[in-house]
Amino acid sequence: MFEAPSLMFAAAGLAVFAAALLPRLLMRAPISMPMVFLATGMAVFSVADSLPDPDPVVYSDITVHLSEICVIISLMGAGLALDRPLGRARWATTWRLLGIAMPLCLIGLTLLGWSVLGLSVAGAVLVAAALAPTDPVLASEVQVGAPSEAQEDLDGEDEVRFGLTSEAGLNDGLAFPFVYLAIALSVVGTSPAAWVPNFFFVDVAWRIAIGCLAGYAVGKLLGRVFFRSPIESVRMASHSEGFVALAATFLTYGITEMVEGYGFVAVFVCAVTIRAGERVHGYHGVLHSYIEQLERLLTVVVLVLLGGAVARGLLAGLSWREVLVAAAFLLLVRPVAGWIALARGRTGPWERGVIAFFGVRGIGSVYYLGYALAEGEFLAEDQTLWRIVGLVIVMSVVVHGVAAGPVIAVLDRARRRKAVRETGTEEAAPQTPI
Repeated sequence: MFEAPSLMFAAAGLAVFAAALLPRLLMRAPISMPMVFLATGMAVFSVADSLPDPDPVVYSDITVHLSEICVIISLMGAGLALDRPLGRARWATTWRLLGIAMPLCLIGLTLLGWSVLGLSVAGAVLVAAALAPTDPVLASEVQVGAPSEAQEDLDGEDEVRFGLTSEAGLNDGLAFPFVYLAIALSVVGTSPAAWVPNFFFVDVAWRIAIGCLAGYAVGKLLGRVFFRSPIESVRMASHSEGFVALAATFLTYGITEMVEGYGFVAVFVCAVTIRAGERVHGYHGVLHSYIEQLERLLTVVVLVLLGGAVARGLLAGLSWREVLVAAAFLLLVRPVAGWIALARGRTGPWERGVIAFFGVRGIGSVYYLGYALAEGEFLAEDQTLWRIVGLVIVMSVVVHGVAAGPVIAVLDRARRRKAVRETGTEEAAPQTPI
């Protein structure tokens, strides 16, 4: 009979090896790495009765902090990967998704939670806030790749990958005011006088501004240290040490949270600022590679535990109303909101449809929900809230995981064909709307 510690070491080794191998084996296939590890967690915890229940309510502290670390590391990777310089016109797709699609998702899901599921106002707002952001962790199949080292490629990212990556990088932090709003509603009630001043002046204005300023300041400082320090031994770009990306992530997040800003916003802004400091240096690839590998390992852990929670009863008591709301959000609310937001933008109709559809939900939703339930007073709604959020994440992993590879492959081929017809070369393909 195998001893439990030995079995766990062997299983961990297999999981790490699979995390390195699966992205290559599953490339363009109608199956994703998150699907595999979610299913693995369900299978393992279904048969291994000796393993403790990975209950997110019982182990709320572990749930919050593990998902928190996973998200901020993913945000650093997303910011470092973006080749396109920041700008009002260049990032028009991002601003539309943040300013139009996200509020529409918040409103739509709040109404569904309150009217169809019978949640309290606070509970409905919390579900909407947790599920409104596109996740930066589980959407790797539809996001940009490694940072480019060529000047001519800086504007070469196709609009689908760029839009989904930049949206995921920023909207995780921008959903936080509504998480705080849900907490406030659960504690002080729905009277506007009790929550309006704090919501607008602190949760929205102050925390977002501090997040942006802190991220920019730390990013500028680290960019100088990394690339332009007069002391050769301090200039990190000369030594190709990728683990300092983790230092940048934790330093930015910790400083920002200490001054009551949004650390999620700050980490992404910091990464974008570091990238802007020396845009085509090969050191960006070193930093991004380290972050990407660490993110993949953490994602495996979170997904296996989520699969285990599902196997042990996270979705127990699921009703047809909850299934209906989850399906309506993924297949109707987000796609319609995304389509409205991108109308008359720089995207073609096919690109617009793909961006609107691939609003992947995942680890960020776990963090938001766990954090709010620990801070607020949601009465007996804890299990219901975890059930609906867990269901949406599982459905998103399956639906988007099946569709991502084939859809992106078709989109890339269509873009190349159109570029060849119009210009006689494939070089312009990433910038050709379809």
